[in-house]
Amino acid sequence: MRITASAVAGCTGGRVAGGDAEADGLSFDTRTLVPGEAFVALVADRDGHDHLGAAIAAGAPFAIVERGRAVEGLVCVEVDDTLDALASVGRMCRERIEGVPVVGITGSAGKTSTKDFVLSVLRAGLGTVHGAHKSFNNDVGVPVTLASVPDGARAVVVEMGMRGHGEIARLCSVARPTVGIVTIVGDAHSDRVGGIEGVARAKAELPSSLPADGTAVLNGDDERVAAMAGATRAGVVTYGTSMHNDVRVVTVSVDDEGRHTVDISHDGRTATVRVGAPGAHMAMNACAAVAAGIVLGVALETAVAAVGNVELAGQRMQWRTSPSGARILDDTYNANSASMEAALRTLAAVDAGERVAVLGAMAEVEDPASAHRAVAATADALGIAVLPLETDLYGTPAMSVDDVAARLAGAGKSTVVLVKGSRSSRTERVVGILAGSP
Repeated sequence: MRITASAVAGCTGGRVAGGDAEADGLSFDTRTLVPGEAFVALVADRDGHDHLGAAIAAGAPFAIVERGRAVEGLVCVEVDDTLDALASVGRMCRERIEGVPVVGITGSAGKTSTKDFVLSVLRAGLGTVHGAHKSFNNDVGVPVTLASVPDGARAVVVEMGMRGHGEIARLCSVARPTVGIVTIVGDAHSDRVGGIEGVARAKAELPSSLPADGTAVLNGDDERVAAMAGATRAGVVTYGTSMHNDVRVVTVSVDDEGRHTVDISHDGRTATVRVGAPGAHMAMNACAAVAAGIVLGVALETAVAAVGNVELAGQRMQWRTSPSGARILDDTYNANSASMEAALRTLAAVDAGERVAVLGAMAEVEDPASAHRAVAATADALGIAVLPLETDLYGTPAMSVDDVAARLAGAGKSTVVLVKGSRSSRTERVVGILAGSP
């Protein structure tokens, strides 16, 4: 989206220093800034103002900076607070695409995978559709997503994360979604909102923010999500495995990589597809995407076919192979109790002589001790050996990366290894070693 420095000054109450300039989208990271994108100098763990020289070198036409911090050689819009200004720019960009449907997605797990499924469905049915990059789902990512919507986009898909009450409502005030998907309510970030019921209240901010002519797409198999139907003035479409759902998914078979062939039904019609990612939870995410597609006018057959061709973001239920032939299920992006159970059940469904789960700690859960013990109990019941990476919360002594590598050295084709943990546990280190890549 084309954005001028003067327009940014106008919507933020800022001041342009150095003349006007035009950009195509925004970036907050000079390492990934594409020439032509404006740079937003955010102040967080690192001060973006220290990288204005790098922004010039990378080809930024202008930058948004704090008052008094403009630099020579770069058009700057001086504002009181760059994060607040970014939200204002996001609102301005949203106004420019009035009439284009915006799909918001939240949930304790599955946001990014569901986003990828939704993008696949909507692109198959509508054409040009823009979506959040990676997991851009916060006060920075949502405005940046809106600022990069291309001309002619038929729909926009944004993720909405939650680390406290009011955050999703704030994101909705920027993105103004017309369709809202809620995947599941789990214990992710439950320590910040007073437990799982607090998570449910926080997630309900999405359906509560939808307009009367919008649609909430709710997981009808999750009681807390289904209850959000009472919190919205929008229409409601439910999805899931149960008979009462508007869009229903039923597994027909599971292949040796854990991918489900499913029937997805709506309004008396059924279409069949092999979902393009392993796990029953991915089949549910695919069903959510089909439901959203139907809401936006995509034919059932087109939507169902599209979830078989999805390209998921990295580190989410992706198969790798070790030099010795062991199969590695890389689900290292993040973890909470619900996603851990889903991944373990996927592993258990795969044909193997030995099943091993390398598990890092789950961060920001209300009761870490009981949550980790429950995961360990699930793994034990499924016949999966747990190798706890740098944590003793699973009830057995912690292992180092080297310990794990030694335990799995030479594991052959009959061994399947799940690797998963919260971002802070950096379980991707294990995948790199086992798969023989950096």
